[in-house]
Amino acid sequence: MPVPELPAKGGRGTTRRRERRVSKRWTVSAVLLDMDGTLLDTEKVYFDSLVAALNGCGYNDDVVSLCRSMVGLPGPVCEAMLLDRYGSAFPLAEVNRAFILNRDRMFEATLPLKSGTIELLDGLAATNCPMAIVTSSSRRTAERHLALAGIRDRFDTLLTLDDVTHGKPDPELYLTAAARLGVIPQACVAVEDSNHGVAAAHAAGAITLMVPDMAQPTAETRTRCAAVLPDLNAVLALLRERGVFARQSS
Repeated sequence: MPVPELPAKGGRGTTRRRERRVSKRWTVSAVLLDMDGTLLDTEKVYFDSLVAALNGCGYNDDVVSLCRSMVGLPGPVCEAMLLDRYGSAFPLAEVNRAFILNRDRMFEATLPLKSGTIELLDGLAATNCPMAIVTSSSRRTAERHLALAGIRDRFDTLLTLDDVTHGKPDPELYLTAAARLGVIPQACVAVEDSNHGVAAAHAAGAITLMVPDMAQPTAETRTRCAAVLPDLNAVLALLRERGVFARQSS
């Protein structure tokens, strides 16, 4: 089961406690990976694109805070939040068109990966560890963005908002991903970047790791995580420390 995040600093007693915890092996059958903000450096593009779209349509109140609260949520939920805030007369179609135009313009040159993405995927592939993408994006968007980033062929299993009734923070995506891979959720490591994503993975019963992107973890989120880590290279190192790869390759 998940353990609390380990302190970054401390005395000799803290070091001994950390060593004891790190030596504890995890029983892991698969690794489930969020896409936006976790593998792909897209969340800031989405955020900036939506803020610009709202400003361009005449909405200049505290849209930055509103857009920040949407990080990690499915598109339909974000749209409902906009309608709830601005009322039924809100020009949703116009804002969506402006958002897509802004987003696609920013992605024209390249779609960057988060630091450590390739190293983590290489490590998982080298030991034949089953893995899946678990994203709140639509299948069309996920297919396009993974292809643009050059990593679509890394995944045989891709779970998107189109595969479930409820997106994150509901656990349905993670439960469905585990079922597709033929494993129990409690034997999965989930890697997320947002508070909403962590809530979904934890509710499914997965060993949940967070690599924060646009938003830092709340106090409640920290209690749901086995660890909060600085980047995907740290995720790879922790999986190795916990013996995940050793069992997969044996």
